[in-house]
Amino acid sequence: MFRHTPLRYAVLAILAIAALMQAFTAGYFGLEILIEILILCLLVLALDLVAGFGGMVSLCHGALMGVGAYAFVALNALAGLDPWLAALGAVAITAAVAWVIGAVCARSHGIYFIMATLAFGQMGYSYVFSAPLFGGDDGIGGIDRFDLTALGIDLSDSRTFALFCLAVLAAAYLFTVAILRSGLGRSLAGVMHNEKRMKALGLITWRVKADVFGLSGVIAGVAGVLAAQHIQFISPGLMNWTVSGEALVVVILGGLGTLVGPLVGAAAFVVMKHQLGEITTYWHLIVGVILIAVVMSRANGIFGWVEARWGARIERRLSDATRASTPKEVSTDA
Repeated sequence: MFRHTPLRYAVLAILAIAALMQAFTAGYFGLEILIEILILCLLVLALDLVAGFGGMVSLCHGALMGVGAYAFVALNALAGLDPWLAALGAVAITAAVAWVIGAVCARSHGIYFIMATLAFGQMGYSYVFSAPLFGGDDGIGGIDRFDLTALGIDLSDSRTFALFCLAVLAAAYLFTVAILRSGLGRSLAGVMHNEKRMKALGLITWRVKADVFGLSGVIAGVAGVLAAQHIQFISPGLMNWTVSGEALVVVILGGLGTLVGPLVGAAAFVVMKHQLGEITTYWHLIVGVILIAVVMSRANGIFGWVEARWGARIERRLSDATRASTPKEVSTDA
């Protein structure tokens, strides 16, 4: 069962404080970077749920975020629904699509699972790219943000929208933790470690995978709705496989199966992208070298490396304390 360690609590606190400081002190450009980080955090949180804790490495989560964005626009701008109802509908549609993908791909493993999810993602990309209803490759603009003026909250302000995204991310994180600590989460852990044994115990493993994939789609759908409202424009590029690939890179960079690590990875990736992008247009090469170094070091990402070193240090301290508290044997001459 997933548990928080003191180190994980500390890192979460540091990330939250850093995000709040950035939200209250940064200018417009800094706020835009913060919002980009927070939306990416939602996406990698959804991906880590299935890949890190279920062994289902997905290359369609970028497309699922795109489904959430396009569904929101279709229900709000095209069908005329209230933005809140449109957002709920978009999240529900994304969850349903994710559940179907999870159910279809549940019986495949490894590279076959990856390629199957990639195929689903590219199918969605190809459809919206050529669909006149969604503007084709020109995309759709004129997207409105949620109206909270009745509460005295103006989400058209970048600072307020950043704080709103931070609150949504906190809720999504608690939602993910609740899933992992539930019976479904424990079943998912059993399936990941020994699927044959779980089948022998009578568990319907494909349904467990599909259910978790669907719940992951809820978070990806929320990310899509916020992405659409952030830029107030969407295009087929949002559903391209490169978006899913970047999300997977971020999860590996931060720490697969740690839940906290992908958040660290998202912040590091976006900051590196903008800082290195000012120096060179080949910033992807530098990020690639860093990723290779992380993988070759056999550490589970940035956070995994820190957590391993922290755990080894605690073990040494406990071992030293145990040896110090153990009374030494006194030898006596016969």
